[in-house]
Amino acid sequence: MPACDYELLDSGDGRKLERFGPLVLSRPAAQAVWRPSRPPDVWAAADATFDREQGMAWKIRTRLPDLWTITVEGLRFRLSATDFGHVGLFPEQREMWRWIRQRMGTARRGPDEPTRSLLNLFAYSGGATLAALSAGAEVCHVDASRGMVQWARENAALNDLAGAPARWIVEDVHKYLHREHRRGRRYHAIVLDPPTFGRGASGEVYKIERDLMVTLDLCRAVLADDPLFVLLSAHTPGLTPVGLANAVRQTFRDLGGAIECGELLLTGTRDVMPLPSGAWARWTPEESPAE
Repeated sequence: MPACDYELLDSGDGRKLERFGPLVLSRPAAQAVWRPSRPPDVWAAADATFDREQGMAWKIRTRLPDLWTITVEGLRFRLSATDFGHVGLFPEQREMWRWIRQRMGTARRGPDEPTRSLLNLFAYSGGATLAALSAGAEVCHVDASRGMVQWARENAALNDLAGAPARWIVEDVHKYLHREHRRGRRYHAIVLDPPTFGRGASGEVYKIERDLMVTLDLCRAVLADDPLFVLLSAHTPGLTPVGLANAVRQTFRDLGGAIECGELLLTGTRDVMPLPSGAWARWTPEESPAE
């Protein structure tokens, strides 16, 4: 099992208690409608607590370092407590990273054949990018935030992947996909995690309920003729696994293949209740046994 410095310690009353390496953080989690399992003194001992109801601020019990590094799924990430309560990592994606690495690794070609390529959209700090690069793929990493793209590049360097075949793109995702389509560039695999609401590099507005199907149509246009997979995830409240699966099925139905879906979960030890933290759906070219 790959090394992992992340652990969900508890959740409840609209919050989650997590360990990121040596630090324990308490942050909001609207899905946690149940009661906490651990006593109040365990929660009170957290190194820092983020509160959205009282000014979007961290309450610091133990001085946090400006930066610290942890390992998740064998990948190293540089973390920092941001003004929005994020730390630069969505650990509920770790099973997806494991799956990406496995899929890209088993698709390796011979020395005289082109390397498999992955397009990572709304790519954040690069977990999917690192997983694919570590499996020997070529990756195009796209995000509208220059700061996040730089953060992802630093994570690549932490994993000795600074020289790996990656392109780091700061641009609005739709603009980039339109340009790639015009160029005739195609990708064997596509990963996307669109925001509920976001702004592009030039102020373009993205709303997932309005724009998701447009994004998927553009992804279909740049998918290679011999594709490996398309993996969609979202953290938007109200978007369910079946809802995402329907969107993926409708977009890629001409290709046949199989659709899978599920919840993104934060997990800890067996006695810790898993915390739903989003949804995912994916298309692969293999026919499902029922078809």
